[in-house]
Amino acid sequence: MRVALYRLWTLRLLGTAAAAVLLGLAGCATSPSKDETLGWSSAKLYAEAKDEMNSGNTDKGVKLYEKLESRYPYGLLAQQALIEIAYGNYKQGERAQALAAADRFLKLYPNNPYTDYVLYLKGLINFNTDQGWFSFLSDQKLYERDQAAAKQSFESFKELVTRFPDSKYAPDARQRMRYIVNSLAEYETHVALFYYRRGAYVAAADRAQRAIEHYQNAPANQLALAILVDAYGKLGMTQLRDDAQRVLKLNYPQSTYLTEGLPARDEPFWKLW
Repeated sequence: MRVALYRLWTLRLLGTAAAAVLLGLAGCATSPSKDETLGWSSAKLYAEAKDEMNSGNTDKGVKLYEKLESRYPYGLLAQQALIEIAYGNYKQGERAQALAAADRFLKLYPNNPYTDYVLYLKGLINFNTDQGWFSFLSDQKLYERDQAAAKQSFESFKELVTRFPDSKYAPDARQRMRYIVNSLAEYETHVALFYYRRGAYVAAADRAQRAIEHYQNAPANQLALAILVDAYGKLGMTQLRDDAQRVLKLNYPQSTYLTEGLPARDEPFWKLW
């Protein structure tokens, strides 16, 4: 009898506890935490967001800027907030969100005084991406990497120096453009070398020719010309081989490729500069 009463008492306790848990969950569902920023002015949102960013709380700062831009979409503070959103996401490595904010700004405010900075920032976002062409230290071969980010970066810098040639960001943008051109030329020549070493001489010649035509005066053109010489030689196209060798001698009379031939093995591309 005592055992039966004990079991009944236990079941009642469990039922009461379960009901309390359910009531608590229901209370949580119907009473969401209050947003402390409700009613804040645009100036207060901006000041708080700036303080968070300056304190290193980038994520919280970005969220506050997003609330400002959403609640007060028209005005100078909203424009500045959108710039900060792009920069904050860039600092956090959120490339897609950073580019989306930059593109939104450029579309909405093409004549804003800080347009040159946003174009520069957009170029940096793609220039410093660790997802593709700028992955120096990965084991991934260069010819396996996506070059889209480099080309997008170049276009942003190009628009900056074209529209704002006297911008304080223009000199650095021009240097980065030269680096990108050299990197893309290096990419094309290593793809050509990759094809050559696998006996795909037509493909090798095509990629080497493309590097020379699209990226004139790039340092990698020396290797591209050497690949053309050897690829045309393997294909029995002696006239084209001799023409390529003549150009190589004319432009790079001291080239080691003239005496030693193509590199014996692949080297990491940053060691070739």
